[in-house]
Amino acid sequence: MTQGRSFTARLAWPSALRLNLSALVLLALLLACLGSALAVIGISHLTREQYAQLQRLEREQQQLQTEWGQLLLEESAWSSPARIERLAMERLEMRLPGVDEVEVIRP
Repeated sequence: MTQGRSFTARLAWPSALRLNLSALVLLALLLACLGSALAVIGISHLTREQYAQLQRLEREQQQLQTEWGQLLLEESAWSSPARIERLAMERLEMRLPGVDEVEVIRP
């Protein structure tokens, strides 16, 4: 039995070493908690920046969508058949042929 006691006595930690080990664990946990808090702050900041950028891009998309609609309306006005016919008559002096000027060619 003396051998059993001497073996466990050798494995027993000195109280000063146990205190230092506890302090080290506490310090590691404190640093981990501080690191986690800083990470949360950083991620929150990045999230707010990204959300603000998303809102700017959505406003820009809305403006571009409005402009696209206006351009489509303008294109349809410029390419209307009545306008093309009027320009052909005014600028190119074109006219519709009369019935006697039409020739039908059969294959």
